[in-house]
Amino acid sequence: QVQLVESGGGSVQVGGSVRISCAVSGYRWQSYCITWFRQAPGKEREGVAVIGGDDSTFYIGSVKGRFSVSRDSAKNTVYLDMNNLQPEDTAVYSCAFASSVLNVRNIPPVGLFEAWGQGTQVTVSS
Repeated sequence: QVQLVESGGGSVQVGGSVRISCAVSGYRWQSYCITWFRQAPGKEREGVAVIGGDDSTFYIGSVKGRFSVSRDSAKNTVYLDMNNLQPEDTAVYSCAFASSVLNVRNIPPVGLFEAWGQGTQVTVSS
């Protein structure tokens, strides 16, 4: 059974940077897709960045150029580096696992995800 554990996050000032991590366990292969979602209070959950099983990546427009998703296969961990953070980036960030997604050109459909992390809070203050 795949398990995801997020870490990192916290509070940062406008323009600051944060790295959050998603540690994957319970999956024997190294080719898998991780998507980062966020949900702000009173708003719907949205996918913001994804790394496919082939290490292709996709970002939504509002984070492109500021966020970067990467993988450390030796540690079975996926990272989301967030730079130039703005108050509208404040949210609970969660990672989601999909074994069947290789190349990504968009945020995969929610129905493909087989496991979710518990979420980590990122708060950006001015």
